[in-house]
Amino acid sequence: MVQSGKEALAQRVKEIAARVCEPEGIELVEANVVGGGSARLVRIYIDKPAGVSHADCEFVSHQVGTIFDVEDVIPGGSYHLEVSSPGVERKLTKPADFQRFLGQKAKVVLREPVENQRSWIGKLAAFNGEVVTLEPVTGKQIQFALDQVEKANLKFEW
Repeated sequence: MVQSGKEALAQRVKEIAARVCEPEGIELVEANVVGGGSARLVRIYIDKPAGVSHADCEFVSHQVGTIFDVEDVIPGGSYHLEVSSPGVERKLTKPADFQRFLGQKAKVVLREPVENQRSWIGKLAAFNGEVVTLEPVTGKQIQFALDQVEKANLKFEW
C-alpha cells in the first residue's frame, strides 16, 4: 500500500520522536500531524512511569524541533510543535499499555459486543498478550481478544 504524503510525514515524525525519546527512557505514546501550510500542527504525546515533567516536554520539543529544522522534515518549514503528556485518561493502544496499567480502571469500546454490550468500564484484571480480562463490577469478569478493541483509555476517578 502506498502512503500518502501526510501519512509518510506522520511516520517520519514518529521515527524522529522515538529516536529522541527512547534513549531518555521516555515512551512515545502518539505523534500526529494535522492541518497544513502555516497552520500545520505537530502533536507529540510522551509518558514515563514516574510521570512526565515540564522539563521532559521541553527537552523533547527542543530536540525534535532541531532535527525537523536540520533535516528539513516539514514541507515549507512552517509548523507549530506541541509536546505534552497524554493525560490521566490516556489512550491504550499497544499490548504493553494493557500490561502496564493492570489494576487500573479503563473504558473499552469493542468492535463486536460481549454479552450484548460494546462499551465497558472496569478494572483491567488480567492480560496475557492476546486476551484482556476486564472486571466491570467486583466478582464479574469479561474477556475479549485484544484485536476486538476499537478504542480504549484509562478512566480517571474524579
